[in-house]
Amino acid sequence: MSEKIGEVTHYFTDIEVGIIKLEDKLEVGDKIRVKGSTTDFEQEVTSMEIDREEVEESGAGESVGMKVKERVREGDEVYKL
Repeated sequence: MSEKIGEVTHYFTDIEVGIIKLEDKLEVGDKIRVKGSTTDFEQEVTSMEIDREEVEESGAGESVGMKVKERVREGDEVYKL
């Protein structure tokens, strides 16, 4: 089973970017699953940003912006596969 690594705190509809508050380390290239009451999809992390700066990895306690292939909602849980 995959481990929960974060939660969606915001979604920017116009640029299709979700903000994820991390509870664990996440790196570009990792595969994630986003799951919520109406959300359920998997994707590879192709890029992440913190304060508009591109980063290769991020850790617990940080909030990262990430392009997502489907709409995500506040409270959706993020799992590393």
